[in-house]
Amino acid sequence: MLPRGSDQQVPAPPGLRSATLAAWARAWRAGLVSFDEVLDETTGDEDHLVRHPDGTEDSLSSALVAFAKVSPDDVRVVLPAAGDPRGLPGPGPFTSAALLAGEGVVLGTSGLVPEAEPNPHLHPDDRWAGTCWLAQPLPPAPAPVEPLTLAEADHDLTMALTEAVGALRDLDVARLPPGLAKGLAALRGSDGAGPELPAGYSARARRLSARATTIAGVLALASTDTSGSAVNAFEASARDAAFRPLATAARRARAAAINSPLER
Repeated sequence: MLPRGSDQQVPAPPGLRSATLAAWARAWRAGLVSFDEVLDETTGDEDHLVRHPDGTEDSLSSALVAFAKVSPDDVRVVLPAAGDPRGLPGPGPFTSAALLAGEGVVLGTSGLVPEAEPNPHLHPDDRWAGTCWLAQPLPPAPAPVEPLTLAEADHDLTMALTEAVGALRDLDVARLPPGLAKGLAALRGSDGAGPELPAGYSARARRLSARATTIAGVLALASTDTSGSAVNAFEASARDAAFRPLATAARRARAAAINSPLER
């Protein structure tokens, strides 16, 4: 949620499923949490299936067993966006699916990407409320690891947030809905609220993950709001331009926090 004093709640930002799975899978492979904890934290009360390239399906628990020998350093989250494919391997089915979903998990020589949300137009009785992960092989060349430290990611996020708040003040009429502007400004001095990270993550990684996740949620909410926002196409474009660097910095900070070295 937003810091105290704001009056709107922040939705789960894109990429939360992959970030959670990557974090807990890394801790599991480092021997810091149990296999059951990975499943509990990743799935909650949902059913999670994995669909393989040949069309067969099995449970997430069964699929994860195949990664029992993968090093924790070979497990990481990717949070790409159009025009920003950092962290993805070369062209292939995993890269295509991760770009479409805006998220994915690299596990050694394979990858998992959550499918899009269920069709909202279907009758509730016909919808499956769980998550289906698409399993895809990775290209032979190792997936590149983005050399971004926690300190660099934290600095970049702080600068992007300061610049975005200043730009919104200058735009005036292209403002955020009531409460969100205040909440975004307050985040400059707040840790935010993100997903629970498992044992092994440093205090700095936890703070950065929480702050970046909250900012991403604020931006996701702002992008769907129409009340009290920009009054014409030019102002809407200007507001989007103010948000774009912040969205990039938040994505990179979240990935840097989840993929940071574990303390054992």
